[in-house]
Amino acid sequence: MPDTASLPSVLFVCVHNAGRSQMAAAFLTHLAGDHVEVRSAGSAPTDTVNPAVVQAMSEVGIDISAEVPKVLTTEAVQASDVVITMGCGDTCPIFPGKRYLDWQLVDPAGQGVDAVRPIRDEIEQRIRRLIDDIT
Repeated sequence: MPDTASLPSVLFVCVHNAGRSQMAAAFLTHLAGDHVEVRSAGSAPTDTVNPAVVQAMSEVGIDISAEVPKVLTTEAVQASDVVITMGCGDTCPIFPGKRYLDWQLVDPAGQGVDAVRPIRDEIEQRIRRLIDDIT
């Protein structure tokens, strides 16, 4: 396993850490393996990951059923090279020297799996481009 201090690190942030950021973190972990350090968090996390998101990810062979939404901390931002926000607005702390990207994506909250699939597919494409960019 590579030394984590030399790995690029990415933090995905959305409000509830129950949908978009969970899918993005899972895709990056799945596609980049141990070549990238991956974190996800929410500015106001819910208790569980959206069941439609869990189902949509399982359809592409990625199991996120054991994931738990996490609260966004200053430490998580400080420890990350790239911070990708997905609708968390002004609640995301900004630190000099970090690369920030804001991905405008539909929020899957309250939506069924049919509505989540296109969001999942868009996130996968963005993750593939991100991997090319940071590795």
